Amino acid sequence: MIETKVLLIDRLHKAIKNNFMKLYYQPQIILVGNRLEFVGVEALIRWHDIDYGMISPGNFIPIAENSGLIGPLCEWVLHEAIRQLKRWESDEYKKKWRISLNVSYKQFEKENFLPMIESIMGKYNINPEKLRLELTESLLIKNTKETLNKVHDLKALGLTLSIDDFGTGDSSLSYLKQLPIDELKIDQSFIRDLTSDQNDVIIVKTIISIGQKFGLDVIAEGVETEKQYEKLVLMGCNHFQGYLFGRPVEPLYL
Repeated sequence: MIETKVLLIDRLHKAIKNNFMKLYYQPQIILVGNRLEFVGVEALIRWHDIDYGMISPGNFIPIAENSGLIGPLCEWVLHEAIRQLKRWESDEYKKKWRISLNVSYKQFEKENFLPMIESIMGKYNINPEKLRLELTESLLIKNTKETLNKVHDLKALGLTLSIDDFGTGDSSLSYLKQLPIDELKIDQSFIRDLTSDQNDVIIVKTIISIGQKFGLDVIAEGVETEKQYEKLVLMGCNHFQGYLFGRPVEPLYL
């Protein structure tokens, strides 16, 4: 097992250095009246190793975090996503889209995180509102002065901010009034049994209500069936992500 981890660290290092990773993009949809429209995409990293095949992010992200490779990996993802936003600026339809990115808490806590984002955005000269960072609840509920300041600094750069997997952690709603958040993301674990589990119905209704009261977007992820979608619409949700609307694909296929 140790040999495998050491080997994966070496391969991951080479994959980042030699640009062997890829970003796939999953559509995010908004309901406007009776019409569904693209509002953006979530960037999801993929790694296909020549010997190991497709390696799940659930396997290599923790390795990156524990080996110190999360910094170079995060920088590669930011470069690639921002470069993609720049490419879409010349597309009449796609220039309206935003790209959402997950932020590792270990990367967020690094001193160079903010300067790195500012530098990459400056290099490509993109509209910062088109980049949405997804932060975890566990990161935000620490409520330290450093965390609060960094979130406000990110917002000052013009970025929009989302709380990923909202409701799965030890929620402390007090941070919602202190932080300039734009979106709550309902975790797919609450969507999976939405049509059969009353507890999930109550949780999802509550999250949507909280979002509406704070004036936030609320996006449901993991929407896979028409019944889930219809239930969410009846609850007042109008932002969606999941296989019902599209799987993660390379940008060529969007």
